[in-house]
Parts: sequence; C-alpha cells; structure tokens
Amino acid sequence: MVVRQHRSGGGARAVCALAVVGVMAATAGCSGSGGGGDRAVADDRGGADALDAVRRAAAVLAGTVSGTGTAAAGVAPASGALAGTAEVRTAMETAAGGTRVTVRGRGSYDFRSGRGRLTVVLPKDAAGEDEHRPITELLVPGALYMMNRGAGVPAGKWVRVDTTALEDGNLVTGGVTDPMAAAELLRGARRVTYVEKTVLAGVPVRHYRGTVDIGVAAREAAPGSRGALAAAAKGFRTETVPFDAYLDEQGRLRKVRHRFSFANEGPEVEVVSTTLLYGFGVPVSVRLPDDRDIYTGQIRQR
Repeated sequence: MVVRQHRSGGGARAVCALAVVGVMAATAGCSGSGGGGDRAVADDRGGADALDAVRRAAAVLAGTVSGTGTAAAGVAPASGALAGTAEVRTAMETAAGGTRVTVRGRGSYDFRSGRGRLTVVLPKDAAGEDEHRPITELLVPGALYMMNRGAGVPAGKWVRVDTTALEDGNLVTGGVTDPMAAAELLRGARRVTYVEKTVLAGVPVRHYRGTVDIGVAAREAAPGSRGALAAAAKGFRTETVPFDAYLDEQGRLRKVRHRFSFANEGPEVEVVSTTLLYGFGVPVSVRLPDDRDIYTGQIRQR
C-alpha cells in the first residue's frame, strides 16, 4: 500500500525532515500517495481477543494494565512490575530505485514517562566513502533532541525538534520510530489476525498481523503520545499502516514492525521500521540538555 500526504509540498517537508536530521538523505524529496481501510475485525483463530491483545500492548508496557483482567488470545494479563522500562533495538530500512539503506539504533526506554535514549548509527554514503558519527537521540513527549547531528551544528551542541509539528509525528523523521509511538500506534489496530506461536530471541511469543489507523491511535493514546500521533494523522491523507506485532506470555510487546510507503515524482520509497524490546526493568536515565547547549541556528542540508 501507499500512504498519501495531504499536500505534496508539506508531505515532502515531513518525510524529508529526514534530510534535516541527516538520517535518510538518500530518500529526500519524497511526498506520499495511497490506500484505504475497513472496520476492525479479527480472524477465527485470534478472534476479538487478538484485537484486544494488540491494542493493550502499549498500556502493558507502561505498566497501566493490572494483572486481574481476562487473558486475551491466550496471553496472561501483565502487571506493572513486568513492564515499565526496556532495552531497545531499532532498524529503519528504506528502499527506493534499487537502493536500500538501513539506519540502526540501540538504547533504553521508560514507557511510564515516555523518555528514552538511543544511539543511532547511520550507513555509509551511497559511494561508501563517508563514515558518520553516531547520533545520540533523546526522546521525550513532544520533542526529539539530537547530538552529533553534523552538517553545520557545532560540536557539543544539541538540535531540538518539536515532534508535534512534524507531519509524520516522528514516525520516520529521526531514523527511529519512537518506541512509545510504535507501541501506541497499536491502539488503532484493525483487521487483526493471529498468525502463529513462535520463538523470538529464546522467548515464546504470539505473532499478530494487521493494520493500524493512525487517527484512532492518536485519540486512544496516552497524553504524552497524542500530540505527535495527531500530527501524523493530519499529515497523512490515508491513516492506515500495516504492522506485525509479537507479544510474549505476559502481553508485553517484544517486537513490532510497521511498513510505510511514499511516492514522489521518482521511484516509490518503502520504509520498514522495526522496534525490538528486551531486558525489561533496566534502569533508564534521560537528562535533557540545558538551553545554552541547544543549537538554534541554521542547519545545512547534506
């Protein structure tokens, strides 16, 4: 499927804030186009419980689901002690015109506060000549802070981006989908099917597949996530995004993959964003930079 933007110019700015971040310059210049969606359903194997299990995933991670509820799709309800924080690995892969680029991230995230710290590793330039310094990203509700942005940003300075002003809500802009946003998108799950039981990194999980409605997710999301998702819902003409989600026996999200598609005057750009969660309960500390350490000048495009 292809996701369309409301306005070709605005859509280009949203997706191609990637160029501002310097993460996915190879796909700069794109604006989107595309599909539709149907009412929420689930297949006979997963039933309505499959839809419920997926939609509960964000609340389970944040520790706001009690352990007294009814198990969904064979998944035992999780208590707050089982979630809260996690180690994170991310991958954002783009494919356009035969060129495939992958941006990877690693760090930790606190789903109770919506704060995390990731190190994002950029690929070499297309010619394979340039090595990029890893970018440190601080994720907080409504904002993204980046260190080692490069391209005109002084050493030791941070760049701050208001994610509620991005037309994609930072679903692709930073080269990493905010782990909280990745989970919160599942609150808008629809057409969910239960695929199978499998094992992920030694952990038994249940695999679900479906689509999410970004507008529904924005309305149902926790307060800290609503602004960015609402921006994404307005920025995309079609709000439907396919996903694969893997939940463990406690109902915690272990892995989620979203597929975004954009089209411009050139080749179609496919973006696959994957978030992997493990090491639950890890300590997470995110200290925001002082105002004097934030760069507010012009950022050169790569």
